[in-house]
Amino acid sequence: MNDTRRDWDAIVIGLGAIGSAAAYWLSRSLGDRVLGLERFDLDHVNGASADHSRIIRLSYHRPDYVRLAKRAYQTWAEVERESGDRIVTVSGGLDLWPAGAAIPRVDYTDSLIAESVPFELLEAAEVRRRWPQWRIGDDVTAMWQRDGGLADPFHGNAAHRRLATANGATLRERAAVTAIRDAGGGDLEVVTAAATFRTGRVVLAADAWTNDLLASFDRRLPLTVTKEQVTYFDCPDPAVFAPDRFPVWIWMDEPCFYGFPTYGEAGPKAAQDCGGEPVELADRSFERDEAAFARVHSFMATNLPGAVGPEIYTKTCLYTLTPDRDLVVDKLPEASGVAVALGAAHGFKFASVLGRILAELLVDDATPSAPELGRFRIDRPILLEADPPTSWMV
Repeated sequence: MNDTRRDWDAIVIGLGAIGSAAAYWLSRSLGDRVLGLERFDLDHVNGASADHSRIIRLSYHRPDYVRLAKRAYQTWAEVERESGDRIVTVSGGLDLWPAGAAIPRVDYTDSLIAESVPFELLEAAEVRRRWPQWRIGDDVTAMWQRDGGLADPFHGNAAHRRLATANGATLRERAAVTAIRDAGGGDLEVVTAAATFRTGRVVLAADAWTNDLLASFDRRLPLTVTKEQVTYFDCPDPAVFAPDRFPVWIWMDEPCFYGFPTYGEAGPKAAQDCGGEPVELADRSFERDEAAFARVHSFMATNLPGAVGPEIYTKTCLYTLTPDRDLVVDKLPEASGVAVALGAAHGFKFASVLGRILAELLVDDATPSAPELGRFRIDRPILLEADPPTSWMV
């Protein structure tokens, strides 16, 4: 580790999922001239990147997301080949709509048709035949997409960091950034308690702490940070929910629930999407939200009773939500050497390709790995409102 260098070609602030990916992709071009700074320990539990699994899927409500998801699979495959780690496990993906669901099915089917992604529409009886674990009513319809599955944050983040350091990058933990300043001549100063660094390129991938750093540029995004949780269940027969026998799934209604096959722990995992309460970072706790747990338990007991058993554990994390729940992937208009990324609480599946895009933006000033970024701009109208309406269903 280089403890004396103060000048770098690129500095990544935040080494969660997207920041770790950015450090890796930058290191492929810039080698040992890349510095990564993390305010906590690496693999800390304070944010959103520490767990065994996140859903990866091609089924999305807009064609631009489907295209980005295709590139995400390709990018993860490249990282797997280089690292030797298995990050993506394909189980297939099942999206379920009860009658009168709040999330329109047609948005998903139209997007997949537009992008030539195969899928099947299933009636409830066929869902129950293929996966007898489900006890859904006859009013439920479903969409099966064979490429859905899970991506492993523990393996993915570690692989990105290991590959970055193998390329010469320096990654420092417990190095909170307090300010980013104009240093003149197109350069920037990145300030920590221990040192001030100089660079022409900064990736800001700080998730819930993004606005603290955007304050250096007199910019603030209308973000909502909530405390969310997932629960692993010690069900009677975990093998029935193995990835080769049971898919990842999303209940496309409000409330929206989602879940995983048995992976990483001795039973399946389930959660409510956006089921938590807003929190202030200084006050967040790691205690289980009893009301949210009760909602998930009730849903599972009704619809997937064989998955329910004693709680293995409930794990909390933070959602950092844009008002439209679209990603942010863009350079700052007022500082072209700064690229900002936010996953909007559904970003892990895209983490590696977003890291690649950020590196392209800063090194090449182009994005060949994902050219359609128009709806992810940091200055889109809704992000310029002080108190915009929110819509978080994806």
